[in-house]
Amino acid sequence: MLPKRIFMTGASGCIGHYIAEALIQSTEHELHLLVRDPAKLKFDYQARPGIHIIKANMRDVDRMEDLLASMDVAILVATAWGNAQETYDVNVLKTLRLMSLLDPERCEQVIYFSTASILDRKNHLLKEAGQLGTDYISSKYSCFQQLSKLAIAPKVTTLFPTLVFGGDEHKPYSAVTSGIPEVVKWIDLIRFLKADGSFHFVHGRDIAQVVQHLVEHPPELGQPRQLVLGNARVTVNEAIETVCDYLGKKIQFQIPLSSVLADVLIAVFRIQMAAWDRFCLKYRHFTYEHVVNPATFNLPTYCATFRDVLKVSGVPGQGGVRAAEAKERAIAE
Repeated sequence: MLPKRIFMTGASGCIGHYIAEALIQSTEHELHLLVRDPAKLKFDYQARPGIHIIKANMRDVDRMEDLLASMDVAILVATAWGNAQETYDVNVLKTLRLMSLLDPERCEQVIYFSTASILDRKNHLLKEAGQLGTDYISSKYSCFQQLSKLAIAPKVTTLFPTLVFGGDEHKPYSAVTSGIPEVVKWIDLIRFLKADGSFHFVHGRDIAQVVQHLVEHPPELGQPRQLVLGNARVTVNEAIETVCDYLGKKIQFQIPLSSVLADVLIAVFRIQMAAWDRFCLKYRHFTYEHVVNPATFNLPTYCATFRDVLKVSGVPGQGGVRAAEAKERAIAE
């Protein structure tokens, strides 16, 4: 297979690091990586020939018209989380503009990253995401609605990641992974709570495997081009049980945390919640049909269970906790 010319945005982020590293190490494709600050790249982009760093941002896409027209594949991971105007400008206007500059005759595939938050449980657009969603979520909702108007639309593969875990000393941590220490810190309290809710998750390395597979094997006519990335559904209670078992914590009883009780606690403690947060609290089950992960394509899955999440995130298991406690006692003595 001949090397492909690939244009990629968002390489400096968590997901971007895993994808760029996989393409550098496992393929001979020519990579053009658009990054605002090359100093943030923790992977070796000089590991082999054919890797080009473009120091610019999404607002500069019109200056890259000739380059974009020469691409075989575009992988669009970059996203903005700033103020409302910047978020809409980058996530909608500039993203759509970039796709419009690709040559529909030459470019064989656009792999566009959206978010599963804009979908309902049947994988249809969730209207509340557009009406109540954060600036980020509503911008992703708006962009997805407009994809069909593009000339390149038949070649766009849209990925909807669920909760994304990932990051280590060589890669930025995802927002969810950054919150794991807080969960571990409060597990002695959390273990006594029981909640009605469920979710999917996926690790950055597994996302990279799926992307690499799609680069090598673009969906054919009639095959799905809207893929929700995630592992099997996990309930909140199953996640709590897994964390407790992993840490060697016993669950003797649990108090059901109903939406009514949550509303009372919010009122009593005067907790400020945005409209989207309140919707999520009542919606509870962020689950989807036909989730996709490496196993879907007969590839090994790096992180398939919630126990795997804890392990690869560096959380010490029961043995590790006991060893750490013994070490602390020895130091104290």
